[in-house]
Formats: sequence, structure tokens, C-alpha cells
Amino acid sequence: MHDVRLTPARADLAAKYLEGKVKAARFVEGETFEVCEAIAPLRRAPAADAEQMTQALKGERVTVYDRNGEGWAWGQLADDGYVGWIADAALTSPGAAPTHKVTALRTLAFPGPSIKLPPVEALAMGTKLAVVREDGAFAVTREGWHLPRPHLASLDTMAPDFVGIAEQFVGTAYLWGGKSSLGIDCSGLVQIALTAAGTGCPRDSDMQQDGVGRELTAAESKHLTRGDLIFWKGHVAIVRDATTIVHANAHHMATVAENTQAAIARIKAAGSEVAAIKRL
Repeated sequence: MHDVRLTPARADLAAKYLEGKVKAARFVEGETFEVCEAIAPLRRAPAADAEQMTQALKGERVTVYDRNGEGWAWGQLADDGYVGWIADAALTSPGAAPTHKVTALRTLAFPGPSIKLPPVEALAMGTKLAVVREDGAFAVTREGWHLPRPHLASLDTMAPDFVGIAEQFVGTAYLWGGKSSLGIDCSGLVQIALTAAGTGCPRDSDMQQDGVGRELTAAESKHLTRGDLIFWKGHVAIVRDATTIVHANAHHMATVAENTQAAIARIKAAGSEVAAIKRL
């Protein structure tokens, strides 16, 4: 069975690269676009009130296979392969390839080389930008935006500790499908943190459980170390140290650091046992 979250195929239409692998009335090549909005929801259906499954950040590429003529495009994100509906208004023709990424939790883009100017945009960690030159304390993007240089790094820069990245999100509101400091979910936190550290990572917690690291034995699980991942059905947390975890969760409606055993007991009381513990 193909995972519909990662397979651009419907009964009426599918991606050309899936021809011979899935059944569809017709197959199309698709067209590459770039996300131009700071944060663009990818939705389950072509409607503003449909479930947000994930988010795409400015600079990400999207292959569009269909448009409904009512402001929505159906396609696949380049970075993690997620499939869904994204607003036409959030897409533009691809520009120069990105050279840098935002490494701060959030940064502001100014229209010129002064922090006293009113910002034109707020950008989330992981946003990709094409920097064309430097102007004093600022990096200037192809849009002419001026961003604080300390908030950016070249695309190949890797954070040394993905757990440290996740810890920066403590206090961030919980948001289903969220991937930024404006709102994030459990698997989004893991994906953003691991991506910042240079490790590719699927979007959803079940995909992460299947595809990341090796599962610990019962004996090994008694000695958790920083960076281990604890999975439940539909949830994932990151181990900080021998006694605490960091995770975005709906109980607190926030990203929190809390005692590991207390969290396991609370989640068990709500009906969910630990499904696996993985080590990267």
C-alpha cells in the first residue's frame, strides 16, 4: 500500500513518476513552484478551514500536479515529500537557488539597512533564502530584504546538537501541523530540530518511528541518553537527559520540558503506552 501522505496519486490523476506503480485516469509531469509566503499551510482538502497536515516555509519547492481553479494547488513538497493542497497565492515561479537558511527561532526582514524601519516579514527557523550580498550587519536577499547576519547561516551549516534546537522552542504554542515558533506539533519539533542538525527526517511521528534510528532493547531503555526519541501512538518526545524530555504536546498546548517518568505515567493514564524508544 502506498502512503497517501507521500504519494501524489488520486483516482483521476497522479504524478508521472508513479506511472506503472499506481492506478490513475491520467499521469502528469507536474510543475515546480517556490513558496513565497513566510508560512504556507498544506491542507488535506482545498479549503481554508480544512485540516492543516503540515506547513511549508518560504523558499521551499513544491511540485504542483493539479489546480482546482478556485485558488488551490495540489502537489508534493520537495523537502519531505508530503502531499496536499496549498493556496495558489503562496506559490511563485522559482527564483535563484537558496544559499542561506534562517537559524534563529525567528527573524525579521527589513526593507533597508536599518532596524528602525518597519519590518516587511517575519521568517521562521529553516526558511531558505537567496542572499545576494552583505550590507554591514545585514544580509541582503534577492527580494531586497535586509536580514540580521547573525540570524542566517549557509545551507550546509549544521547545528551540533539537535536537542538544543528543540529546547529553543520551549514555550511555543502547540499547533496541529505546525512547524514554527508561532505554533508547532510533536513531530514538527523533531523534524525541524533534526533538519537543523543535518539529519533528514520524515514529517509525522509514525514515519519517524519507522524511519529514524534503531530501537532500544528493554535493558537499554532503562538508561536514556540525550537525543533518544520516545514514541507513543501518534506522539513523539525528545530525551534531554536521564530524567527529562522536551516535546510539543496538546496536554500543555505548548512545547515543554518535563520529567520523563511523569509524562509516561500521564500519557499511560490517558490510554497510550510507549510504543518504541529509538536512538539515532
